Amino acid sequence: MDPYSWLATGMVVAIAAILRFVGLSSPKGKIFDETYYAKDAYGLISRGVEWNYKDNVPSYVVHPPLGKWLIGIGEWAFGYQDAESKVSVGGHLFTTAPEFGWRFSAAVIGTLSVLLLVRIGRRLFRSTVLGCAAGLLLALDGFHLVLSRAALLDIFLLFFVLAAFGALVLDRDARRRRWARALDDGLDPSLPGRAGRPSTGWRTWPWWRLAAGVLIGCACAVKWSALYFVPVFALFVVLWEVGLRRSAGVRRPWRDTLLDEVPWLVLAGVLMVGTYLATWSGWLISDDGYYRLATSSAYPTGSLSDTPVIGPLVNLYEYHRAAYGFHAQLDDPHKYQSWPWQWLLLGRPVAFYWSGDGACGAPTCASEILLLGTPLLWWSFLPALVALVWLGIARRDWRAGAILLTVAAGLLPWFWFAFDGRTMFSFYTAPALPFLVLAVVYVLGALIAPPGGDVGETAALTPGDAGYERRLVGSIAAGAYVLLVGLCFAYFYPIFVGRLIPYSDWLARMWLDGRWT
Repeated sequence: MDPYSWLATGMVVAIAAILRFVGLSSPKGKIFDETYYAKDAYGLISRGVEWNYKDNVPSYVVHPPLGKWLIGIGEWAFGYQDAESKVSVGGHLFTTAPEFGWRFSAAVIGTLSVLLLVRIGRRLFRSTVLGCAAGLLLALDGFHLVLSRAALLDIFLLFFVLAAFGALVLDRDARRRRWARALDDGLDPSLPGRAGRPSTGWRTWPWWRLAAGVLIGCACAVKWSALYFVPVFALFVVLWEVGLRRSAGVRRPWRDTLLDEVPWLVLAGVLMVGTYLATWSGWLISDDGYYRLATSSAYPTGSLSDTPVIGPLVNLYEYHRAAYGFHAQLDDPHKYQSWPWQWLLLGRPVAFYWSGDGACGAPTCASEILLLGTPLLWWSFLPALVALVWLGIARRDWRAGAILLTVAAGLLPWFWFAFDGRTMFSFYTAPALPFLVLAVVYVLGALIAPPGGDVGETAALTPGDAGYERRLVGSIAAGAYVLLVGLCFAYFYPIFVGRLIPYSDWLARMWLDGRWT
């Protein structure tokens, strides 16, 4: 373990935490979809199901409960009602606003996602500098910051998808170490059957792969769109195992991979489904949830059942059918809707909050929270993806392919739904965001890599060595880029956090005019 890498990681995470927690209670009241999720979360922690306290009936919701359970943790710890709460820390009482309670978990998860990206980037690129660059760029992204300071579901979806990817990368490294040890001990991979494979036992099980199954199950329990990543992640396992066996000298790498690894993938799938169902435990073990009992209300279906054990599962299936029908028919026009081809161009961001009230030292003032990515960073994504395709093919680098396929899983399905005219919003990009940042960092790594070297290679060069000047220029360019992203973030920071500024200053930040207003 490199203590210096953890020190650098801690500095990046500290920056992310400060940006996400300072002023978290502002603005007051529920912003954008907090009006739904904060209330649903309170119902979960108080009754075990989403509940409409105004009408005293169960709420009909169309997203799974895990993200709302996590929001509810903050409400449980810091209070939910529209009044300040007293929280004891170390024997001292601190006053917390209710907004802090329902936004707390998002800020924690947003900060942890920065930590994850630093460590995943470091492991992918074998470079602390590149890993920290990835985390810093994510920490300084306005889109990520806004989602980390609001009680919405998308930051939780982002976190669990990223964590599942990280678990698969750890699984890949663990499996390669296992084969390397076996080969060092004299294994002959050309032998048929078990004789040509490393020894087995519970210690050699693919624990990280199974953990990835649990984590992607958590992601699906936040939003169903996490399902788009499942086939891509399964493909990673197969391709990485085939490549490992081929490089080890196995005679039939495809056959052996399918025989050895498909059962583990099936078990990971079982864990994924089990994890998903476990997040519905509040609904399953109570009688209060919407669609929970056939006799509790006149629901628009005749397929509900009150049979013990099987009945709840039948009713949960019917609930999912109804929720899927809602999503499939979601085509009502919305002021802030946008199309997938606009997202990376920041064609139509979503306004979470707006107010012109207050004194700012100018005749007119503005306070806005705009779900807008840091422009310089986001407008780098498309060129970075193009460069990643070229570099990945030229270098035959598995890391480029993994990043590209995960980005595709996060973005391409929405193009299909766009043909049906479905109502969509830019925050659907959230789970792809860390991988878009990794694409940018990959290109930065290519700039600073020694000539002919891999991204992240740290061969020392001194003045006079071949490639020294090229690497120096690349390092300066990469550093300047990160600095400019930081300056761009600082400029737009007031409209990421709802700071009250003169209207003229707000208008100066509307670079795309009507598209951003």
